Amino acid sequence: MVKNNSAIGLSKNVAITNPLGLHARSAAKIAKLVKKARSKVWIIKDKDKADASRIIDILSLAGIKDSKLTLLIDDQSDIDILNDLARLIENGFGE
Repeated sequence: MVKNNSAIGLSKNVAITNPLGLHARSAAKIAKLVKKARSKVWIIKDKDKADASRIIDILSLAGIKDSKLTLLIDDQSDIDILNDLARLIENGFGE
């Protein structure tokens, strides 16, 4: 379910299903996907917020299996990116 909050954009909550969590290969897949976005895409874990286009930022979240993430886009025109990113994470990064 996509949540719309005009003050922060659109967001979606997901859980990491990959047994290896967020690692370098999965972070690279995320960064590659969000490079197509027109605006910023963010990943939030607990109180930490990472730029989803930067592998090192994604890795700094230290997301393990079953971690809860909030995906956030600044521009509604990136809704397809938001949905594709959620699907990528929920499907274990295709691994």
